[in-house]
Amino acid sequence: MRREPTEAEAKLWSILRGQRLGGLKFRRQDQLGDYIVDFVCFGARVIVEADGGQHAENSADAVRDAWLTEQGFRVLRFWNNDILGNLDGVARVILDASLPPLPNPSPEVGEGL
Repeated sequence: MRREPTEAEAKLWSILRGQRLGGLKFRRQDQLGDYIVDFVCFGARVIVEADGGQHAENSADAVRDAWLTEQGFRVLRFWNNDILGNLDGVARVILDASLPPLPNPSPEVGEGL
């Protein structure tokens, strides 16, 4: 896979590599437990998968995703045609999922402005 990525994986890697997306450091084709993930950012605990038709309603993917989630990762799956046709939108979703949530400055007891 690393030597011959799919067109969608190559396109996705072009925006994830070299900390090009929000300064996030992604690795590709990395092993976590018994699984190899397409792309992982350990700092943000995000995994990005580029999926073709073989992944449609795949029960093995559900088991895999559950295990990765138990390890503290957020798994984002994108269909290849979404990556190829809307790379900017895919990048926005990945970036949004990778950033820490904003603190909620609202007081708990209803006081404020």
